[in-house]
Amino acid sequence: MKTAFWLYLFLFLAFFDLHAQYPILTPFAISIGAAPVFIGWMMGIYALTHLPGNIIAGKVIDRHGSRRYIIFSLLTAGVILLLQSYVTFPWQLLVLRSLSGFVLAFLSPACLTLLASLSQDSVTQGKYMSGHGVVHTLASVISPAAGAFIVANAGYSGTFQSLGWLLIATGVMAIFMVPSSASILKSASKDGARDHTLLSDPLTQTQPAPISWRYFTLPFVVAFAQGILFFELPLRNTGISGIMSTGILFSILSVGALFTLGLFFLNRYSPVKRVVSGIMLMACCFFGLAALPNIPLVYILFVLGASKGLIFPAMALLFIRLSGGGRLGRVFSFQSIAMSLGSFIGPVTAGQLRGQLSPYFIAFLLLMVGLMMLPIPRQTIATRYPHSNPDVL
Repeated sequence: MKTAFWLYLFLFLAFFDLHAQYPILTPFAISIGAAPVFIGWMMGIYALTHLPGNIIAGKVIDRHGSRRYIIFSLLTAGVILLLQSYVTFPWQLLVLRSLSGFVLAFLSPACLTLLASLSQDSVTQGKYMSGHGVVHTLASVISPAAGAFIVANAGYSGTFQSLGWLLIATGVMAIFMVPSSASILKSASKDGARDHTLLSDPLTQTQPAPISWRYFTLPFVVAFAQGILFFELPLRNTGISGIMSTGILFSILSVGALFTLGLFFLNRYSPVKRVVSGIMLMACCFFGLAALPNIPLVYILFVLGASKGLIFPAMALLFIRLSGGGRLGRVFSFQSIAMSLGSFIGPVTAGQLRGQLSPYFIAFLLLMVGLMMLPIPRQTIATRYPHSNPDVL
């Protein structure tokens, strides 16, 4: 539990730093002469350069453990943010965002793998995933408004410098506080063997069947929709007052996520049911943004955040069960790859088509397509009616 506490602390600081940039980047890009189409590519290139990092991370994390890659991501991303404070041309911002996307591609798979390895019990793993979601959401509640406040008082350059030094300080703390994977596995094995429900679940065998690629369409469509939202919201107003209001809107989104993350009884339900319910709720919110302008934006964003709080812990637990508890680094790496693709294609699509079609409606359509792609286990007659006579049927 001590390891989980320190890891949650580092994750909080890292997520705070990253989410504080969301209401800032679009107005900053406009201030140095970037067009909306370029901004779409700038937001998307961060996710695109995640791909090679995710591909590398899956193998090296399973081989060498998570610790060194958490430290590498935090320190390098901090240095890049310091350089970002000196940007004067749009192409410079594009290059630094692409580098930042690569180095931070190691952070999420490494942290999720480390958290999942803290216990071999499925219920405890689910609680760790929920804790990860709570920490992520708490940081995202505070950071957008905090980032907007810092910009209003210190300007763009001072904001990027302060955020860069915060990431570097977090990386230095991680050097001394994050344990090696070998010591974590040793302590986890002392907690006891896996519970019988985990072993009896066909999704959690030690040698499970290969995971269907259709499961990875779920993180793709969710990240696609998120990318469109993060692109569209800051374009409502690009002045200082607009930055402040955008930061508050992002915080409302996170408050909604925190609401559902606090409903711990939801962990007793199937992760598949929670993911499906969350994506349906998210799709309804995007339909409301596209077609129902009379509904206050604050209400829609709160419900949209609630759907995120339902989806992400359940999705992480779903992939843990599908993997059978083995090769978690690669599984979370593939999940991050799917999310990177969605985060890249979403803003680029919004930047190209926002003059012809509402990007929110595109997000709604893709979320519904993602639900239709979800594999549904088929029950045989013998499974559904165990006491029946197959010859008669």
